[in-house]
Amino acid sequence: MTVHVQEASIAHAQLLASMHVQCFNTGAQWDQTAITALLSSPGVHAGIVMEEDQPAGFIMLRTVVDEAEILTVCVLPEYRKRGLAQQLLAWGAQVAQYKGAQTLFLEVSVNNQSARTLYEKQGFEKLGLRKKYYEDGSDALVLGRACQTASP
Repeated sequence: MTVHVQEASIAHAQLLASMHVQCFNTGAQWDQTAITALLSSPGVHAGIVMEEDQPAGFIMLRTVVDEAEILTVCVLPEYRKRGLAQQLLAWGAQVAQYKGAQTLFLEVSVNNQSARTLYEKQGFEKLGLRKKYYEDGSDALVLGRACQTASP
């Protein structure tokens, strides 16, 4: 099985939006306009994980000075439990480090246990809590870690 992460551009906005809709509930989904706006912003990078030349998911992050924030990570349902999210996180950490970031941050719903487990295995630690952060009223954990690539 061939798996790799490739840089995404504004030309991929429709594909990324299509994947985001398949991975998130209504209200948390990003459309093509939102993704295009983000990809047009300074410091924003996205990577698409490809499995056998098929797009299986993506990560988007923003670097500002010495910090990077993961804006979203998603893997299509039919490609989950294959280590693709770990590869996306490793790619994101490498990009962040290359851009000069020391620390990588993200928010995750307290209700998303599978993502929380993944992030914990990748070395993320709880830094804070944002009450009622998500549209469904759930809280968000603020997680962070150093930018060095975590071991798989």
